[in-house]
Amino acid sequence: MINRRHIRVKVMQSVYAMQQSNSQDLVREEKFLKHSIQKMFDLYVLNLQLLVEVQKLARKRIELSKKKILATKEDLNPNTKFVNNRLLNILTESVSLEGYIELNKLNYWDLDDKYVKIILDQLLESDLYKKYMDTVEDSYNVDRSFVINFFRDIIAPNEKIADYFEDKMISWVDDMPFVNTWILKTLNKQSPKNPFILGSLYKDDDDKQFVSDLFNKTILNHHKYENDIKEKTPNWETDRIADVDMILIKMAVTEFLHFASIPSRVTINEYIELAKDYSTNKSGHFINGVLDKLAKEYLASNAMVKIGRGLL
Repeated sequence: MINRRHIRVKVMQSVYAMQQSNSQDLVREEKFLKHSIQKMFDLYVLNLQLLVEVQKLARKRIELSKKKILATKEDLNPNTKFVNNRLLNILTESVSLEGYIELNKLNYWDLDDKYVKIILDQLLESDLYKKYMDTVEDSYNVDRSFVINFFRDIIAPNEKIADYFEDKMISWVDDMPFVNTWILKTLNKQSPKNPFILGSLYKDDDDKQFVSDLFNKTILNHHKYENDIKEKTPNWETDRIADVDMILIKMAVTEFLHFASIPSRVTINEYIELAKDYSTNKSGHFINGVLDKLAKEYLASNAMVKIGRGLL
């Protein structure tokens, strides 16, 4: 499921895009934001589906080899460890996964099956595959460990797959690292005794509402925040502050003033980390200083009220 850090990233990107385009259509922009987040779930499903399709292609090749006129002993009695991989079979048999794919028409690997072939060929040539196929132990844990390594070492870093996803949706470039981690956690947690069921995109309704509230309140109040920010940056003109830094500061202020359940220190730490990842080398230190001053001022004036123990 999506976490709040990635929600903040998505909101930041949408606020930036809205400002750069000078759009005034808040409803349309919020709709696109939610669409972008939903499409990230599609990316998650497509990666799981790719694992399934690679196994299907391997099984198909085995069946074709058996039908050769001059079939070898190996063709007739192939090593079926991979095509019988227990974890991959659980994914293949998942009604939840198949239903989502059909409902949302995610027929990417049917239309672009060359990428399935690319991944299978790379897998077959890898030491990872050879070691797995020669492993004597036959257990779910061995199968799961192999699938995790297969995704982490072959699929996730594959540049052709990354380029393919980027061509399909530009926002997936930023989503891929998060989705890859999400996939690995999913594979690691899957039990051999249970069917695979797609989880929810959001942890709960609060997180889903957090998307709309953070976006709308930041956009609707950002002009009000600028005066407070100016007071805490006397040596900086607003046009000298990096656009992303200014957006991150405004989003943090939104959390200070409108999200009573989020500790101010959590907010500050989250936006420092986002600044390090998405802005300049000095942005983290700069944002930390500005937000620390603003938090103290809002607390002293009772503008910032946090509910619960340890939330300041």
